[in-house]
Amino acid sequence: HPRLPSPAQESADERFTRRGVRLLLKRDDLIHPELIGNKWRKLAPNLSAAAGRTVVTFGGAYSNHLRATAAAGRLLGLSTVGVVRGQELADRPLNPSLARCVADGMRLHFVDRSTYRRKTEPETLAAVLRAAGAEGAYVVPEGGSNALAVRGCRALGEELRGHADVVAVACGTGGTMAGLAAGLDPGQRALGVPVLKGGFLGDDIRRLQAGAFGGPRGDWWLDERFHFGGYARTTPELEAFAEDFEARHGVPVERLYVAKLLYGLVALVEEGAFAPGTTVAAVITGSPWPSSAPHSASR
Repeated sequence: HPRLPSPAQESADERFTRRGVRLLLKRDDLIHPELIGNKWRKLAPNLSAAAGRTVVTFGGAYSNHLRATAAAGRLLGLSTVGVVRGQELADRPLNPSLARCVADGMRLHFVDRSTYRRKTEPETLAAVLRAAGAEGAYVVPEGGSNALAVRGCRALGEELRGHADVVAVACGTGGTMAGLAAGLDPGQRALGVPVLKGGFLGDDIRRLQAGAFGGPRGDWWLDERFHFGGYARTTPELEAFAEDFEARHGVPVERLYVAKLLYGLVALVEEGAFAPGTTVAAVITGSPWPSSAPHSASR
């Protein structure tokens, strides 16, 4: 059973306290041992909507979202198909992440990268589903961000009403941010730290909010400076920061999203971005995968 609302823990950190800023850690990583963090919030409403049909979704070779969908399928008794980017992977031994998907009952279907790029085009999607033997399946987009997922993430904001002035989250596809911002009280602000390069995320969040709620919701902004080169890329500096944070607070720091969020918050506090007396809540959206993706992995 999911642990909701997830705990919000005050964390004394002198980098924040010396600026008069209070740090809360919103432990969405503790919601469920297998459907961690925002994955539960995004997948649960989608799997209800699947109503017993096979669920098809998409991801790269180290996708957290594929692993979460496979685990959810096993827990809820739904069959799942993962469409994996990279036809060349079909003939190789499965990496630990994809092996875990298979162990949880997911059927993998590999496609070449150009097909994968076009997967949202109706005719390409239909051809992929046909080739995967999954016509009539319920399709969840890559990263799980659709209107149902965004509405599911609204509860994250609602759980933080009255607890923080600023709520910060690392952003991949923008669905968690779109819902979080909608759930907060007026006067609370949401800060997103994108983990991908590109500057496109603001438009994506606006589009997700329009689809989920009919228009813009909440007060939010993005700081694009902390992607460390892009998705699944880290640096020795970020690795050292994450290890230090774990040692200070006893909280496991997932490297691809959470470490970038926390690093960004420390940098912003040091820049004086938050007035003394501000409470900042950092959403811990996931926990480290036992053998995380190679640091050179590309998206």
